[in-house]
Amino acid sequence: MSSSVADLIQSLNSRTAIVGIVGLGYVGLPLVRVFVEAGFRVLGFDTDVAKVARLMAGESYIGHIPSQWIAEAVKESRFSATADMQRLAEPDAILVCVPTPLKDDKSPDLRFVEATARQIAAALRPGQLVVLESTTYPGTTRNIVLPILAAGKLAVGRDFFLAYSPEREDPGSASHSARNIPKLVGGIDAASLDAAVALYSAAIQEVVPVASCEVGEAAKLLENTYRAVNIALVNELKKVFAAMGLDVWEVIDAAKTKPFGFQAFAPGPGWGGHCIPIDPYYLSWLAREHGQESRFIELAGDVNTTMPEYVVARIAEALVAHGQKITGSKICLLGVAYKRDIDDPRESPAFRLMELLGDLGAQGSYNDPHI
Repeated sequence: MSSSVADLIQSLNSRTAIVGIVGLGYVGLPLVRVFVEAGFRVLGFDTDVAKVARLMAGESYIGHIPSQWIAEAVKESRFSATADMQRLAEPDAILVCVPTPLKDDKSPDLRFVEATARQIAAALRPGQLVVLESTTYPGTTRNIVLPILAAGKLAVGRDFFLAYSPEREDPGSASHSARNIPKLVGGIDAASLDAAVALYSAAIQEVVPVASCEVGEAAKLLENTYRAVNIALVNELKKVFAAMGLDVWEVIDAAKTKPFGFQAFAPGPGWGGHCIPIDPYYLSWLAREHGQESRFIELAGDVNTTMPEYVVARIAEALVAHGQKITGSKICLLGVAYKRDIDDPRESPAFRLMELLGDLGAQGSYNDPHI
């Protein structure tokens, strides 16, 4: 073990290392809390100066992170936030939690990852660990991030260290938190893996090392593709059973009495959130790049994205059965977040429902205490 990685691991084990987190959104801010509560001093980075100002004023903009906690962490100098990316030289470990959206053609949009890597490269110093947490396709850490960081005189595995660890946030869950969800960690090399395991082991209950960054990247896509396909299956069965006069909820309740071989999924008006509607397309894009088809993934996307149209059609049927029509009807959506009891509306099918109902002349409104 080189002296550089040994020194870094010692500082992580003793909690004297500074942890930097780039991207203070629904993934980054919970990580701030985890590492602060583990005894680290945390420096947060975000290009949104308004977010930085709110945090430094002790104000949270995420429901499950209390403002009081932010205010106390700032007051006690355990946490500070900045939009000055030149300060990326200060942390000993840097976690990258920036968005990875899709382009219009549903191919990966890595501009935020690449921009952040360039900002880190401009400040990179010996002894730093960089971990990408953003969901992405296998090969991103090695083929996109590493060349940017290694363009200077510093060598990976000797002077600096690079790893991948996918975020696994479960917003709104009382039992699953950033601290107790098992953390997958893959390193570019053995020294990078050792450093990343030491980092997360100091703050998270269970750390699971994997063979490479690519395994970690692929595992995250598998997790979300599994959910996307099963959501599509139950959404399709909702239509099928409705045509048969069967209540899909009764069928699900009956099926889930089986204690093995079945996991219940619930139908809904589509899919939402920052992962499920996006991540499977990363995998299908990569499959095409390797000359492979991913028919399940593509079909799941088609089923889930057309569910709002099905819901509107059922609304129209219900109104006609009562002698009314959508045009001029007052229709209120109860809940517009993509998941109940959270304040995150990203990719929520509620917005598509609003558009469709508005196009048909409905007087739309919504109620959501979190949005």
